[in-house]
Amino acid sequence: MTPAVNEALENLSRAASADGALPEVTEQLIAVALAHVTQCPYCFQGHTRLARRKGNSPEEITEATWVAAEMRADGAHAHSTLALHAMGETEPRH
Repeated sequence: MTPAVNEALENLSRAASADGALPEVTEQLIAVALAHVTQCPYCFQGHTRLARRKGNSPEEITEATWVAAEMRADGAHAHSTLALHAMGETEPRH
């Protein structure tokens, strides 16, 4: 990655996580949950550390990860209906 692109990504990260309508402590919990949904190990390690530094408790972080797990499971369940419909539309080949 070029230095200019890296700097741009770092600036985006700082701007996105700055206090605004949501406090940074809340934004870090969202980032922890999204990191688990996107399955980025570097992201969930980094955002978990940031969440702790910003004041989130271990219980809050754990709950955010369970919300993420539930959302990911819902997605898998919803997509499974597409496969079930596809099976119902196709006759087995003999």
